[in-house]
Amino acid sequence: MRLNQHFPLLTIALAGALATACTSGPTPLDDTEAYIERMQQQRAQKDAFFRSAAPDNPVPKERQDELVPLDYYPVDPDYRIPAALKVASEQPVFDMPTSTGKMRKVTQVGTLSFTVKGQQLTLTAFAGEGPGGAPDMRRLFLPFSDATTGEETYEAGRFLDLDRTATGIYNLDFNDAYNPYCAYNATFDCPLPPRSNRLKVPILAGEKMKPGTAPPLPGITTGASAE
Repeated sequence: MRLNQHFPLLTIALAGALATACTSGPTPLDDTEAYIERMQQQRAQKDAFFRSAAPDNPVPKERQDELVPLDYYPVDPDYRIPAALKVASEQPVFDMPTSTGKMRKVTQVGTLSFTVKGQQLTLTAFAGEGPGGAPDMRRLFLPFSDATTGEETYEAGRFLDLDRTATGIYNLDFNDAYNPYCAYNATFDCPLPPRSNRLKVPILAGEKMKPGTAPPLPGITTGASAE
């Protein structure tokens, strides 16, 4: 089985290198028109990558016409929201199940609290393994599912990534929510969201899934992972 080359998966790497050091706080928000244009350009760049012959392109050549362009919800600035991280006093390591039945080591960093469309919600934030097997605390990994999962979005959930900040305040943008590579190619091994990250509300932002295009999962439920 092929494994994702990144944990968490960085699908936006093609748009530019991500910062590796902690920042003092979230990046200032640009105006709505510029923001929407930037998101549309980012999506177009991702489509171009998924149609390319790049060796790390997860979409098989024979499936590119079927899957690309990718399907998204319209960009909605209301899903670009502030969030506060409460760092856990203890940061246990979990075995997080994956789409192929394997396990991934993740460290529970803390809990992000935020409000979406008037709903107060939380997501457990994790750190994946870095070089040498130590947790990579420079970034937060947020696997989640919501009320659209298995209907309009990928049945195994979606991902978000955040650069760590020194303040614990973040710009949480669900317009950046993306599918793991296993949504396009079953040979990739992708973590499954834990029960704590099953949002009961619909998140009508980010990447969708074209009906009937996702490879079947091997009978694994998204609730069989870290609490």
